[in-house]
Amino acid sequence: MKIFDCITYYDEEILFDLRCHELDSFVDYFVVVEAKFTHSGERKKLNFDIEKYPKFKNKIIYFVIENEPSDIIQIDQNISKDLELSYIRKNSLKRIEQSYDACLEAVKGKFSENDYFMLSDSDEIPKISREIFKSNKSRVILFQQKFFYYKFNLLYDLMSWHGSRACKFKNLISPSWLRNSKAKIYPFWRLDTFFNNLKLMSIQIIKNGGWHFSNLKLLDNIITKLDHSGHKDENIANADYSRIKKMIENKQVYYDHFVDKKTQNKIRDKGYDLKKVNLLELPDYIKNNQKKLSNFLD
Repeated sequence: MKIFDCITYYDEEILFDLRCHELDSFVDYFVVVEAKFTHSGERKKLNFDIEKYPKFKNKIIYFVIENEPSDIIQIDQNISKDLELSYIRKNSLKRIEQSYDACLEAVKGKFSENDYFMLSDSDEIPKISREIFKSNKSRVILFQQKFFYYKFNLLYDLMSWHGSRACKFKNLISPSWLRNSKAKIYPFWRLDTFFNNLKLMSIQIIKNGGWHFSNLKLLDNIITKLDHSGHKDENIANADYSRIKKMIENKQVYYDHFVDKKTQNKIRDKGYDLKKVNLLELPDYIKNNQKKLSNFLD
């Protein structure tokens, strides 16, 4: 049984270094997919440098997406603002799904049907053991992760994050299907599960299943990320950057995860205070490299 740990990459050098040290004992391949354009469709340079990870180089598979999805919606300047924002979001989702699905293309010919495909965003670090995979009887494994913002040790305690997911290759419909599957176990009598393959009855949820380190960047880089985000229509519409910056400086979450999905602007009126946690709650590599990672510890 081999485990393929797959991520999409933008510029998360520190997090990839952490990922390699945290998961090296358990995974067989680190699969890194990077596109030559952002989720908002702008051209970008390639940022991943395999030479920075000599210890793990032989386990890294690096795959580059050269072109945008073929079904990108062309936006007419004469359409309404609401429709424009809707198209921007749909195009972002197409690019995101393309990046996820490219992970499968990257490993073509390297796996067997009983090997495991594990998919994460680059800021999601699953807490795993090989025993989780060996004993698994479910179709999908989902990792419930603690949610951190800006610094490794600033906890967002309002919610946990259902991020990293895994399944055997023989059960994989597509990586984007795996990523979008619901974080809920549905009972057998729910008839809608027969018509919606995102609603699963066979799913194992791993409690305390790792860490989600959101916006682990310096302030100016966070704003740049917002500009290129796949959620650009949600984050930027009518948003005041100066207010966002102030909330970040005050160690507060600016994004409202609980607002109605139809609401265009998801920036909080008032930031939510993050909680500083003990380093014992974090991966060993962070605890053992505090000086090296000091810029990202509070």
